[in-house]
Amino acid sequence: MLNAAVQFAQPEFFYLLIVPAGMLVYYFLRRNHIHADLTGSTISMFKGIKPGWRTYGRHLPYIFRAIALSLMIIALARPQSSLNWENVSTEGIDIALSLDISSSMLAEDFQPNRLEAAKDVAIQFINNRPNDRIGLVVYSKESFTQCPLTTDHAVLINLFQDVKQGMIEDGTAIGYGIATAASRLKESDAKSKVIILLTDGENNAGDISPATAAEIAQALGIRIYTIGVGTIGKAPYPGTDFFGRKIYHEVEVKIDEETLQRIADITGGRYFRAINKNSLKQIYEEIDQLEKSKIEVKEYSRKKEEYFPFALGASLFILLEFLLRLFVFRKIP
Repeated sequence: MLNAAVQFAQPEFFYLLIVPAGMLVYYFLRRNHIHADLTGSTISMFKGIKPGWRTYGRHLPYIFRAIALSLMIIALARPQSSLNWENVSTEGIDIALSLDISSSMLAEDFQPNRLEAAKDVAIQFINNRPNDRIGLVVYSKESFTQCPLTTDHAVLINLFQDVKQGMIEDGTAIGYGIATAASRLKESDAKSKVIILLTDGENNAGDISPATAAEIAQALGIRIYTIGVGTIGKAPYPGTDFFGRKIYHEVEVKIDEETLQRIADITGGRYFRAINKNSLKQIYEEIDQLEKSKIEVKEYSRKKEEYFPFALGASLFILLEFLLRLFVFRKIP
C-alpha cells in the first residue's frame, strides 16, 4: 500500500479561485458603505454601547457565499484519492486464445461436447489469470477476433459464452487461426506473448499454411501452445434420422499431431493432446504454470473521485447564507 495522497485531474480550475478572493477584497474595502446611515442631531445617547454579535455577524452571509464558490471550484478541479493504490504482482503476459469452432467440435466424446468443454475449461483459465490481457480468436474455414486483448475478463467471458458452431463457414483453417491471433499480439509490448491454439482436426482450408503462420508468429516473438482435442479412435457425433430423431454416428478422430507439434517447435511452445475434459483442464493448468515463470511487478492506480465532500460543503454554505439573510440579517427596504 502506498502513502495516502490527493491529486486533481483538472487543476486548471484553480485559476478561478481568484473570483471568490476578489469578492472578499471588494466587499471589505467598501464595507463601510454597504449599510444605512442614521442621521441625528447628536450621538451622545449611543456612547458606551458596544457592538452586538449581529454587528460582526452581518459579514457572514457574504463570507459563506465566497466559501461556497471556492468549494465548487475545488470540486470542478476533480480531487482524486489514491488511498487505495496498491502494488500487485503480474506476469506481464498477453495471451490470445484461438479456438476451433468447426462442426467436428460438436462431437460428444467430451461432455457435453468438445466445443462447450473447451469453453468451460478456457473460462477457468481466464479466471485464474486476472492480471493478464487475454483475447479470443475463433476460426473454422475463416477466422475473426471475438474479443481483442483486454483485462476486462467479465466482458471476455461473456463473449466467450456467445461462441457457437456455425458462426462462420465450416472448415479448419489452422493457419488463419494462428495469423489472426498473431495480428492481435503484434503491437503488444508485453514481456511474453502467447497463443493457445485448440483444434480437433486437420488443416483443410485457408491460404496460409500452419507452418508459415507459425514462422510469422515466431518472428514476432510469440510462443504457441497447441492442443489437439479428441479421443483415440472414434467419437460419437450427433445427427438426426429420417424422422428427426437424434442419433449418433461414430466418426474417426483425425488430428494432425505432426503439424501441431511442428507449430509448437517453431515458436518454442509445446504440443498437448487432450482425450477428455479432465485432461484438457490439466493441460491448461500446466500452461498456466509455465507462463508464471516470468514475474514482473507493476504498480496499478485505482483512483477514487473525491468531489462529493466539496460539493456537499458548497451546498451547505449556500443554504446557511440563504437562512441567515432570510431570518437573521433581513434588510429593510
